[in-house]
Amino acid sequence: MSNPISEIMDLSMDNIRKISDANTVVGQPILCQDGTTVIPISRVRMGYAGGGSEFTTKNSGDNKPYGAGSGASVTVTPIAFLVNKDGACRVLPIPEPAITSIDRIIELVPDIAEKVFQLIEDKKTQAD
Repeated sequence: MSNPISEIMDLSMDNIRKISDANTVVGQPILCQDGTTVIPISRVRMGYAGGGSEFTTKNSGDNKPYGAGSGASVTVTPIAFLVNKDGACRVLPIPEPAITSIDRIIELVPDIAEKVFQLIEDKKTQAD
């Protein structure tokens, strides 16, 4: 037996299914002019809550009043690209952004070290 609450829930779940199909996770291939194919890969996160109740009142008879509500959240985050060029396929991950200052400093260490080493090499070259 169908009731208004289950109809609301079914409609909401159908819409969530449409959003989160396989084409959302593995995107459509992008063909570049040089023959490279790039395929975006995403992470899909979903949350759904819903509920309701039918009430009985003195005058309700067969038509029971009801209250219902639902909510949904869908987040699509790109996480990588599959790159196919000349028969070789590579995965290029998209790094998560730094959340804290410490994370950002740790991300910068390799760049800073490379610049320091380059500066030392330049000084050695100038001295010779």
